[in-house]
Amino acid sequence: MAKQTVLVVDDERDIRELLTITLGRMDLDVETAANVGDAKKMLAETRYDLCFTDMRLPDGTGQDLIELIARDHPETPVAMITAYGNVEAAVDALKAGAFDFVSKPVDIHMLRRLVQSALRAGQSAAETGDAQAAASRLVGDSEVMKEVRARIAKLARSQAPIYISGESGVGKELVARSIHELGPRATGPFVPVNCGAIPSELMESEFFGHKKGSFTGAHADKEGLFQTASGGTLFLDEVAELPLHMQVKLLRVIQEKAVRPIGGRGEVPVDVRILSATHKDLARLVQAGHFRQDLYYRINVIELRVPPLRERDGDVAVLARHILKRLAEQAGIAMPTLQPAALQALTEYDFPGNVRELENVLERAIALCEGGLIDPPDLMLEPSGIEADDADLDEEEADEPAPAGNGAVGLDDYISNIERETIVKVLKETRYNKTAAAKKLGITFRALRYKLKKLGID
Repeated sequence: MAKQTVLVVDDERDIRELLTITLGRMDLDVETAANVGDAKKMLAETRYDLCFTDMRLPDGTGQDLIELIARDHPETPVAMITAYGNVEAAVDALKAGAFDFVSKPVDIHMLRRLVQSALRAGQSAAETGDAQAAASRLVGDSEVMKEVRARIAKLARSQAPIYISGESGVGKELVARSIHELGPRATGPFVPVNCGAIPSELMESEFFGHKKGSFTGAHADKEGLFQTASGGTLFLDEVAELPLHMQVKLLRVIQEKAVRPIGGRGEVPVDVRILSATHKDLARLVQAGHFRQDLYYRINVIELRVPPLRERDGDVAVLARHILKRLAEQAGIAMPTLQPAALQALTEYDFPGNVRELENVLERAIALCEGGLIDPPDLMLEPSGIEADDADLDEEEADEPAPAGNGAVGLDDYISNIERETIVKVLKETRYNKTAAAKKLGITFRALRYKLKKLGID
């Protein structure tokens, strides 16, 4: 089997020699370049399994080289060598497509772990290519879900921190697991933690660990969540719930890739990929001063938005059958049948609780249905969510006498025609995206759905 080849681009001879010796001991062939020009020529002639590039080079920047490799050699993972504490450069490199970064002075142990992860990522990409887009955990045939699965497959190869945004119940943890399982850390642990479920006074111990005797009740050494997840992925769910004092400590850990247990004398290196999520508007919390801006930019190197169920056209039926099959298998019963009317009711429902609510509805329906047939009453769906003002207006109009004849157009009909024309126009402008149309019209999604039904707009 041919040796894997690494390209090291750095204008400092000492760094080139250090990496050549270290990587050579890992049974890798190493080639070096001192500037961007030489590196470009070598990349054009040879396929490399991994590339390291310094940030500042005599004839350009490492950023230029990262963008070139991401565009022309996407199968080659590239890592940035940055000056100590230069977080901004590291973040920019990750956004440009870098696999990871390593700070000077280079920690040999961290370097070896990075190399192993990067080479696994390169092998995975070469073997499976676009097939990774399957991400079979995420069920749905809508275009938006196909885009999400394709993005997951692409992001899985990187080590960049990813911020997963979306409403409650859309499946953010499922997305995080898919990113982990499709990436080079799949053999390592996936450690999810709900930041809102840990008492504030215990957070530091939970995240960073403690030494025996460091405080009352510390009867033994304890590893923190970062150490537990070392070599794998740490998923920070509801990251917006972290208090400010923990946000400061988390930022340092992410930057330095090391933790200091409570009562510990030194820092312990950790090799962890950070994925985070919240249903809240994190950018707005930053503006309000409730979330640190520097931490926001550090965890939000790449944002992945998970669409709500109402934007996933046609997915309700697919998801319903998938969930019913799974629930039936778990209960050891035959899979119930959704009657056409029940399926229609599901597809017309707004699902403010998204996929989680759909699962709860179906679990309840299985318990209530008879003869293995699920009818609309078994679903016990909430009312359609018509806006109170609209409903009241409709009732008031219904009590009014009909408009006079003589061929005149009634006021109600006149207003309805204007509403119909306006809504149809906005729907066309938004390419029939109902959520975007409702926002442009200044009404809620539910109010728009009500008006579409009321005005007979298909």
